[in-house]
Amino acid sequence: MKRVLTIVLGLTCLAVNAQKKWSLRECVDYATEHNLQVIQNEYSKQVQDLNLKIAKKNYLPSVSANVGNTVSFGQTSFGTGSLRNDRFSNSANLGADILVFNYGRLEKTVRKTEFDVEASQYDIETIKNDISLQIAQQYLTTLLNKEIVKISQAAVENAQKQYDRSKITTEVGTTAQTVLAEAEAGLAREKQNLKTAEINVGRSLFALAQLLQLQEYKDFDVEDVNIPDQLTPQLKEVDEVLATAYENQPQIKAVESRIRSAVAQTEINKTAFWPTVTASVGIGSFYNNLLNTNNTAGSSLFYVREQGFFSQYKDNFGQQAAISLNIPIFNKGITKLQIEQSRLNENIAKVTMQQQKQIIRENVQKAQFDVDANYEIYLSAVQAEKSTKLALDFADKSYAAGRSTIYDVNIARNNYANAQGSVAQAKYNYVFSLKLLNFYAGIPLSL
Repeated sequence: MKRVLTIVLGLTCLAVNAQKKWSLRECVDYATEHNLQVIQNEYSKQVQDLNLKIAKKNYLPSVSANVGNTVSFGQTSFGTGSLRNDRFSNSANLGADILVFNYGRLEKTVRKTEFDVEASQYDIETIKNDISLQIAQQYLTTLLNKEIVKISQAAVENAQKQYDRSKITTEVGTTAQTVLAEAEAGLAREKQNLKTAEINVGRSLFALAQLLQLQEYKDFDVEDVNIPDQLTPQLKEVDEVLATAYENQPQIKAVESRIRSAVAQTEINKTAFWPTVTASVGIGSFYNNLLNTNNTAGSSLFYVREQGFFSQYKDNFGQQAAISLNIPIFNKGITKLQIEQSRLNENIAKVTMQQQKQIIRENVQKAQFDVDANYEIYLSAVQAEKSTKLALDFADKSYAAGRSTIYDVNIARNNYANAQGSVAQAKYNYVFSLKLLNFYAGIPLSL
């Protein structure tokens, strides 16, 4: 019984997951969290964070210790003769050094690294924005295809009614067999259009699932969002949107940080012209043992009385302190060339800023143009839909009165279905262009 209950609960969870429909906000949040490009750039950001920590650690002194052991064998010369000198020595030292003056190189390096960290963070936000816009466009495409399915379903229902009516009139002999054949063909065409529309929904859902990088996509679906039929025109001016975009878009902020980083690098390179002052302190001791002395023989000629290890370390213990000054005089002109390189990098970053602003300006202008154009297209499509609906009503009444053929009805129905599709297409094109323009104006994506 317990096992059966576990299986039932598992199947229930699978059913709940299968029935889940994703909102636009859920799609955007999931993509920005799991997208591999975002994850890769987050790792790059972490590398920059570590670089900043390393730069700040350079303020601290460096402390090191070393222990050495040496064994030597051979003769040592003195005067006109030589003496056997086999020796073992041991030494231990502990030292610390700290940078006292380098014309602010450490501070400037920290500042430059901070700008690099900022740029990395803005790069992540830029990628997230790009992914969000792609998802929003594909999400709206999916909603459009779903609406076309509804239009196709309505067309199939009308064609089915036409076929049923034609079948009855043909069987009683009031209409020719060709009328039934045409009604059947019209119904088949509408069913084919419906199947194509349903496949397009599946294709757009698959494309959206790929953008989300989902492994399981067969049960993936999105929420049905009610887009109002009465759309209002956009009232924002391009200059107002541009001012907001220049101030808030992360790609602009990233370039600004890189310009400041390039300027800081130039200042860092200039410090190479200045002297460097370093202070150091240390302690240490050593031990020596002559290996060729005859300390056990009876002859006192070769007897050397050596102190023990700890006694020598105590007697030989010493301390030192030093301040060193390193004055650069000539390094082949490399410093000057490095300064020229960093200034060129400043110019490159400034040109990149102009390019990014130009891209944003073009995108905003295009979005504004699309908003205006798509709204006009939407108004004309709505008017065309009303006209074709009126024409279809007249065709139905005329056919019922025997004054027109079924061909006229099918043509009118096809025209009306096409007009409905045009309205849906224009509506969603307008909504996306409006969302894009609002995005540059600082308004988050939502439906």
